[in-house]
Amino acid sequence: MNLDVNTKMKISKSVEDVFDAFVNPAQMANYWFKGTDKWEQGKTITLKYIEYNAQVDIKILELETNKKIVFQWGATEDGNVATITLKELDATLTIIEVNETGFKENDDELISKLLGNKEGWVYMLTCLKGYLEYGAILRASLVI
Repeated sequence: MNLDVNTKMKISKSVEDVFDAFVNPAQMANYWFKGTDKWEQGKTITLKYIEYNAQVDIKILELETNKKIVFQWGATEDGNVATITLKELDATLTIIEVNETGFKENDDELISKLLGNKEGWVYMLTCLKGYLEYGAILRASLVI
């Protein structure tokens, strides 16, 4: 059984713009989390998800400018790992792929977690696309 969640989307922006939207907390706050700091390899960053009145720490495991971001959910070694890969198609088109691993086969809530996480990644990528391509802030809680 495949225990990964994999999601892709094409964004009509440069790979530099898409990458900056992830690592720059001022950008990210417009479509996903409010972060405490710029994403850099080795850092632990607190992310606040305003819509759900929640927060989580992530650890940036790997960061390759304009190509790849790997982070672990939570402050411990047992959190899922998300890998965000950016592929430049041309100067104005980027394919973004998110792969999340670490789901446990014997988890009683496995199916619910797989579906919920897939839904979450699709939602985030849709909000990112709307923000970068049209300047739209699609998350209602961010509109003031």
